[in-house]
Amino acid sequence: MMRFYRSMVLLLMISWVSLAGAKGEDHFAKVEITTEKLADTLYVLYGEGGNIGASVGEDGVFLIDDQFAPLTTKIMAAIKKISTAPISYVINTHWHFDHTGGNENLGRQGALIIAHDNVRRRMAEDHVIKPFGWEVKAAPPVALPVITFNDRLTFHLNGDVVHVLHHKNAHTDGDGVAHFTRANVIHTGDIWFNGLYPFIDVGSGGSIDGMIAAVEQVIAMADESSIIIPGHGPVGDRAELQAYLAMLKTLKQRVQQLIDAGKSLEEIIALKPNADDYDQSHGGGFVNPETMLSLIHASLIQ
Repeated sequence: MMRFYRSMVLLLMISWVSLAGAKGEDHFAKVEITTEKLADTLYVLYGEGGNIGASVGEDGVFLIDDQFAPLTTKIMAAIKKISTAPISYVINTHWHFDHTGGNENLGRQGALIIAHDNVRRRMAEDHVIKPFGWEVKAAPPVALPVITFNDRLTFHLNGDVVHVLHHKNAHTDGDGVAHFTRANVIHTGDIWFNGLYPFIDVGSGGSIDGMIAAVEQVIAMADESSIIIPGHGPVGDRAELQAYLAMLKTLKQRVQQLIDAGKSLEEIIALKPNADDYDQSHGGGFVNPETMLSLIHASLIQ
């Protein structure tokens, strides 16, 4: 069973790594950065990798995540269309390199990089993603967060008050959610994949229970007028996040029932417990239905 699980997750990670490596510069040359205005001083930038939040104003440009390193020039060009101020601050919602890949470039240009304690810890070391032994080399010092926090952090920037809250053991063990309280905009990082099955990095401290708890906490801080930026997928709202939460709870319950019935991972995947109501709507992205079941299973048996 464990060998089967490792092969499933390894295929997932190979596809993820290919975005930063095997596809190379030719691939990123084709990526376009698009910008959507959400409020007077707030934007979301789409490209490849995690969605970027951008606060612009008299205090400079404040980014949430920065995608892949080869896209930095394009990202900066897109930002210059909405602000001539320098990029002063970058918050990393977690350590994965589709959200932190631009850190080195922006750090060299003077941006102050900020993240949870565990983000710096994982980025600063040669890290093995459990349970299959996939190795990630330590990031260079200039790419590391220079300010880290344990529980929460508050910014007073560009006319807004921004609370960044840590959510334990959700997508990873270092997830941060940014709440722009006056604009009523929330950036969830990879706690929410809108319209997609999420990746739960069990080897980096992630868990299905933590994902559910984190989503519940985001829903509690939101209202019907909140604009919510997911880590991946289009901008959404509280109702869409509630539907996502229902999906996570349902899949967890179904997998747990099959585990309790003595079913192996191979048997659970063969039974396709999510096929009738979620696979078509959520299974066409980075995490396919079989991988989703594998990740939930790994989380529940650890």
